[in-house]
Amino acid sequence: MPAYLDEILEATRERLGHRRRPYDLEREIEEREPPRGFLAAIREPGISLVAEVKRRSPSRGAIQEGADPAGVAAAYERGGARALSVLTEPYFFGGAIDDLVAARAACGLPVLRKDFLIDPYQMLEARAAGADAVLVIVAAAREASRREDLIAAARELGLDVLVEVHDEREVDQAIESGADLLGINQRDLRTFEIDRGLAARLRPQIPEGVAVIAESGLSTRTEVEALERAGLDGILVGEALMRSGDPEQAAAELLGRDLAGEGEQD
Repeated sequence: MPAYLDEILEATRERLGHRRRPYDLEREIEEREPPRGFLAAIREPGISLVAEVKRRSPSRGAIQEGADPAGVAAAYERGGARALSVLTEPYFFGGAIDDLVAARAACGLPVLRKDFLIDPYQMLEARAAGADAVLVIVAAAREASRREDLIAAARELGLDVLVEVHDEREVDQAIESGADLLGINQRDLRTFEIDRGLAARLRPQIPEGVAVIAESGLSTRTEVEALERAGLDGILVGEALMRSGDPEQAAAELLGRDLAGEGEQD
């Protein structure tokens, strides 16, 4: 199987080397409003939907190449999402930092920068673009010192940190690094194969007080209900929503909301 993660990380390091700006990102950060509170949104009662703006996937190809991030974000908010995830990785996922800027401006939801973040500079870049949270992937930041530096750099900027794990060992590593929000990715980033029962199996290993999100392989209300019973605080869904043709309705269906009934009540 292709080593997707290694290829993506190599491209990320090359991209990072060419992208550092000569001027001070801290000046841009000073002009940004305070972060909206991604973790607080996940901790709200009931399971929280983090709806993702995603143009394509390395394993599945094009999803919605011409998607308008602003329009999709607004639709997700109307459908009941509590937070957004915006892919900003360009080569494998077709994303851009400008997608995050546009999506956040179009709604009132907190926004996660979804990318392969391996350098504290990327945390400055995320905050300058308006991100409220960032992703740190244990499999991408393998050394404990690297993970801790990334988490600390993000928190110094007021960003929440979603620490992504894929197995029992990575759960332990994330907790040791001080994570207070875990994302259990049911897709193996090395092979891109999905294990739909992974999040429920790993949940009992995670201490109380640490919020937990299930990622990847989710597309039905039945799956969401099962994860809520298993004690998950949230779900992150992208492909199923982006392929639906109606992201507002698709988000509402995952959450068991009847948009027509709500409209009648209004």
